[in-house]
Amino acid sequence: MVDVAAAAGVAGPGDRPPDGPLIRLEGVAREYRVGDSRVVALDGVDLTVGAGEFVVVLGPSGSGKTTLLNMIGALDTPTAGRLVIAGRDLTRAGRGELARFRRHAVSFIFQAFNLFPGLTALENVEFGADVAGRPGGRERARRMLGRVGLEERGAHFPHELSGGEQQRVAIARALASGNPVLLADEPTGELDFRTGVQILELLHDQTHAAGTAVLVVTHNREIARAADRVVEMSSGRVVRDGPNPGGPAPISALQW
Repeated sequence: MVDVAAAAGVAGPGDRPPDGPLIRLEGVAREYRVGDSRVVALDGVDLTVGAGEFVVVLGPSGSGKTTLLNMIGALDTPTAGRLVIAGRDLTRAGRGELARFRRHAVSFIFQAFNLFPGLTALENVEFGADVAGRPGGRERARRMLGRVGLEERGAHFPHELSGGEQQRVAIARALASGNPVLLADEPTGELDFRTGVQILELLHDQTHAAGTAVLVVTHNREIARAADRVVEMSSGRVVRDGPNPGGPAPISALQW
């Protein structure tokens, strides 16, 4: 059997935290003040995700999905509760500690791509590997661009790429980091169906071959059919958390 992790140039199991789940939230809450109003974005969320789990988070706008991803990705801190990601307790971590954690533990696929306009596609992907401290960044970047079907577009700048191509570069950059937690916000939102299926297969490979914990936020319930678990949110709370009945569907069986 082919070792997908090695073939893709991602980190292997030896780089993973030795014990416990990769993601653990215990009673996590996040409140904001907007003028005189109190906005509850997360309301006592409990969530555990282990290595090698592919989890889809569903919910309407304002349900807390993005706040949840920001919390797990150390872009925000809880008002209450406990947050342990990749073996590190981030509940009261300072800004510098959070920044170091993000470089070496969490990778993001943002809906807005967030590519550097002055870097080529290859350099954008290489940046992901370099920030995470992975060796052989240039070669790793080339492999990952090939995995998303853009090996011939490495010398192009973001403004020379279509929206779908930019999204694939962003996904390649996240995979090149080899970090144990991967967070994706609508990763197929700008892609045609065929490319979207290819990206889901990449994320699936990353999850099960490299032992990565993958959380995908999406409005697309069809994508949720391929998940190991589906977490549904409403008004800042988890209202459903469980496996797909009958197990995850093959990605080849999805349609949208």
